[in-house]
Amino acid sequence: MQGRPDSETTTDERHSSLVTFAVNGEHRQLTLDNRTTLLDALRERLGLIGAKKGCDHGQCGSCTVLLDGRRAKSCLIFAVTVDGRSVLSVEGLAGPDELSPLQAAFVAHDAFQCGYCTPGQLCSARAMLDEVAQGWPSAVTDDLTAPIELTDAEIRERMAGNLCRCAAYPHIVAAVRETAAAT
Repeated sequence: MQGRPDSETTTDERHSSLVTFAVNGEHRQLTLDNRTTLLDALRERLGLIGAKKGCDHGQCGSCTVLLDGRRAKSCLIFAVTVDGRSVLSVEGLAGPDELSPLQAAFVAHDAFQCGYCTPGQLCSARAMLDEVAQGWPSAVTDDLTAPIELTDAEIRERMAGNLCRCAAYPHIVAAVRETAAAT
């Protein structure tokens, strides 16, 4: 049987695409195998290792990034589908010399234990706070006509797509609540 060995990593041009997108505000252009996930493109091709490969099934949220401002599980998205779009990873949440208010609140409230899920938690929390600011209700929002009150139950519901194996949930809720109160 002719062909390349299975272990060869060169990309066959017939199965690759040029993808142009913004990552953390920076214009990027990559030629990627069409099967490459956004998570793998961020980690392996761009060196942005904040988003983690946890379950590889979109269930844990460790790979959460913001795609055009909305939460997205990057392990489930083919990178070729983000052509022309904007991706914000945890590395882009703050400036080079200081933490964002949300990141500072996570530190102040010890909202991480091992830290593995923290980048996904931070991206999800940032998007959640934006959703609340835009008036988007959740499954537990009591009054759809009034401004959303960001209760602990509201925060827990909105963060339910992100798991923390160390069970730092009370600290995460406190950090999100503090950040929301300051904005």
